[in-house]
Amino acid sequence: MSLVQISQLIRSKQISPVELTQMMLERIAEQDTQLKSYATVMASEALTAAKVAEDEIQQGVYRSHLHGVPIAIKDLIYTEGVRTMGGLRVFADFVPTFNATVVSKLKQAGAIILGKLNLTEGAMVGYHPDFDIPVNPWDDTLWAGASSSGCGVATAAGLCFASLGTDTGGSIRFPAMANGLVGLKPTYGRVSRYGVLPLAESMDHVGPMTRTTIDVAIMLDAIAGFDPKDPTSLKVPMPNTQESINQKVKGLRIGYDHQYASKGIDPELVVLIEAALEKFETLGIEIINIKMPELSDELKKVWFTLCMTEAYHAHQAIFSSRTNEYGAFFSDFLKQGAQVSQQQYKEAYQRRKDFNLRFKALFADIDAIVCPAGGSPIQVSQELQYKGMDDLDIFVSQLHTQFTFPASFAGTPSLSLPCGFSHSGYPLTMQLMGSELNEALLCRIGHAYETTTEWYKKHPKV
Repeated sequence: MSLVQISQLIRSKQISPVELTQMMLERIAEQDTQLKSYATVMASEALTAAKVAEDEIQQGVYRSHLHGVPIAIKDLIYTEGVRTMGGLRVFADFVPTFNATVVSKLKQAGAIILGKLNLTEGAMVGYHPDFDIPVNPWDDTLWAGASSSGCGVATAAGLCFASLGTDTGGSIRFPAMANGLVGLKPTYGRVSRYGVLPLAESMDHVGPMTRTTIDVAIMLDAIAGFDPKDPTSLKVPMPNTQESINQKVKGLRIGYDHQYASKGIDPELVVLIEAALEKFETLGIEIINIKMPELSDELKKVWFTLCMTEAYHAHQAIFSSRTNEYGAFFSDFLKQGAQVSQQQYKEAYQRRKDFNLRFKALFADIDAIVCPAGGSPIQVSQELQYKGMDDLDIFVSQLHTQFTFPASFAGTPSLSLPCGFSHSGYPLTMQLMGSELNEALLCRIGHAYETTTEWYKKHPKV
């Protein structure tokens, strides 16, 4: 069941928040020993919040579509009085004294937070050996995505009705892809990062993962908005994404670069994306042939230069004295970040800016771009088996980051959503990229596409 569907049942008092929360906690207890999506289950806190929500709704107070709905959040988002580990051994006992802004906003909207979800170490790739690795509910031999893997698994398996993750280079879009979900990386600064453990502050984004596009809109409306506590927060009006989601899409222009979208990609996925283009045309959307600016291997290295440098500075104070508590990969990653000179960082940042100018220029003539969110599903056996940094290059080559890095570099919104299934039965996903602050437009397009398909209604059997 989707978030919007359960919300309607709560509002009409066909199910109570307390009963629903108890049911979800029981489901987590039954299923998550195998799926390993939760790092911490907040049972007591969730039931207390559910009772408050139930009393308010009985009294005619209805906060939002999230009121009384059980959701979960990635375990690098601060929760007052509840540990926040970030997949890091050094933070295993860290208990924040305040909530992240997004957590405060979710609580104001009446959401019930079931718990904190597992992730890769420090939100990069690869897990610390002390932490559980989430299991893909579609097929336990397939990768569950990174870094918001627990978000993808829990949401797909029905262990929460939505989740909140983060994305620096694809960490919402990859798990959404791997688990057959809708995932949104908003515009940089649209959603506050205050109270969120950083990976790379100039590229970190907070965003939702759900089963449908309208559910993404509900989550975005709850968490977006200016926050004076976050110096990168945008002081711009936030449109009501839910209200505009049914507006017409006829006359919109979507750009497509066949060579970019198909080179080295599973032919099954290319066929499904081009079938989606035909669906768009039936909706009155015009498909425009475009030429994407090349994201060369050298330019991909720019992302890593920026990320490892910013990650090192985020961890510098604790890393120097507790290096041995970090996993092998993340430790080496931070050490490489320490070696990047100020001049090298400036040069990398300038190359990023140059790419952004070329990428953003595309939106002068089109409303959105469609392409894959990644490549073929990755076998668990092909996950990062780290022995040295060369292994990272091998693993990353499977991710096809040429599709996720553009929006990460530019800080522009990106929506991944299911577009079909392979012959083997695993979900395949496309990505819609838009111009700055155009999340609502992407949601309109995604929602319109969903009305022509049944893909979003299919879920793993667990």
